[in-house]
Amino acid sequence: MCRALCTLSLILARHRDHLAPRLMKWITDWHGLRPASPAAGAIVALMTTKEDAMAATTAVRAETTIWQLDPTHSSVEFSVKHMMMTTVRGRFKELKATLTGDRDHPDEAGVEAAIEAASIDTGVADRDGHLRAADFFDAERFPQITFRSTRVEDAPTREGDRFRVIGDLTIRDSSMEVVLDCEYQGRGADPWGKTRAGFSFRTEIDRRECGLKWNQAIETGGVLVANKVRIEGEVQFVRQDG
Repeated sequence: MCRALCTLSLILARHRDHLAPRLMKWITDWHGLRPASPAAGAIVALMTTKEDAMAATTAVRAETTIWQLDPTHSSVEFSVKHMMMTTVRGRFKELKATLTGDRDHPDEAGVEAAIEAASIDTGVADRDGHLRAADFFDAERFPQITFRSTRVEDAPTREGDRFRVIGDLTIRDSSMEVVLDCEYQGRGADPWGKTRAGFSFRTEIDRRECGLKWNQAIETGGVLVANKVRIEGEVQFVRQDG
């Protein structure tokens, strides 16, 4: 009987939608299984429809809190040494991001962000044009810089907590793992009843690992543009209710 039940279980798994009702009746009638017996229970479990599984998955997803970046109250900036002496600063003016998770389950949070490479702004038009060109971001071929988190370490539970977000940063056609050192800045309701949460972050990367290798040697030694780039930001997210 065990062999017969195993064979029937495989059949049910493949053709459960139209065979399950008739096979279940045959099993209970032929083998005298009680509906509450372990063997019958196993068959019932196999007979769970795809619709039931999808409904359960949808219910779990419905409980996931989604937050969208408020770009008007957020900034992502960078700084890099010029001729090994002074620091040039810039920012990206167009960005979007989605945060999933909530403070009750911060370790399950995740974030995906996209920055428009062509929105780079250092305050000097000629320099910005060079940065958008093929020597650097090649914004026409690779319009977006993206970040996707893979895990959160020391997830925050209260304002002022420091934590780390690890993820993949993609610039041009190169990806690298980066660690964002973050701080939870707090949470509150705005005058329109929307819940907002704020974070700050910073990291450092070697731009050559992302394909940004252009440089020029200078007569006094060193290079025109440093390879180490510091990135930092202040971001504010709005919870999407309903």
